[in-house]
Amino acid sequence: MNNDQIAGKWKQLKGEAKVMWGKLTDDELDQAEGHKDKLAGLIQERYGKTKEEAQAEVNKFFDRV
Repeated sequence: MNNDQIAGKWKQLKGEAKVMWGKLTDDELDQAEGHKDKLAGLIQERYGKTKEEAQAEVNKFFDRV
């Protein structure tokens, strides 16, 4: 799924993202707008993960949707 497809489906995917990363608020998920880098940055910040760990989680999430 490319970035344009992700952005277009973000409202649908946001619920799944909320389940996976419950510490992220709805506002934060809205700010991410489906952009992988923004989402990874939020995950890194909230969960204290390395950039690589957060990127891997985001990539895994988008690969399965």
